[in-house]
Amino acid sequence: MEDPVKEISGVIHLLTQSPPSIQRTTLETYFTKNASFTHPFCRTGSFDNSRWYVWMVYRWYKIMSPRIELEIKSVAFDENTLQLYVQIFQVFRIWIIPFHSSPVNLVTVLQLEYNKSLQKYLIRSQNDLYQVNEFVRFIWPGGYLFVLLWQFFSTLVCTIGALALWPVSWFEQHVLTNEDQLYSS
Repeated sequence: MEDPVKEISGVIHLLTQSPPSIQRTTLETYFTKNASFTHPFCRTGSFDNSRWYVWMVYRWYKIMSPRIELEIKSVAFDENTLQLYVQIFQVFRIWIIPFHSSPVNLVTVLQLEYNKSLQKYLIRSQNDLYQVNEFVRFIWPGGYLFVLLWQFFSTLVCTIGALALWPVSWFEQHVLTNEDQLYSS
């Protein structure tokens, strides 16, 4: 990619919505040979020709859900660290489970490297980041409601704990730290 921000949307659509031959060509064009892939359910690692395993993950993804609906919501590029952040909304439908769909949001972090001989950026690693309530949709229809209730319950426990144990915070604030020194540095 010469301009990762402009080109990444097309690359992602080719990887997720193309036939196998185009998908493989896309991987060979935009990923390093030792590219890695990390997802809540699988990981390839990085080694010589690990890109082939990345392709197998993408193949399985398309076999499980042949028609992916996908929208790129935003893209940000940190040129100092060569990281590309992509916010994605997708609808994943497993063909073997009728009427089931998994609408999920995720952030994909792509670690890029600049190839001087090609004069373009290549993807060295892909890390798909899902909130628990999002990735549970893949394996447990309705499970996101359980996660949502669990998260609210955990927030309630945190609130009760913070209120009940306020003396610990008071002690830390007034005895363990000198507030004047803390803010004057």
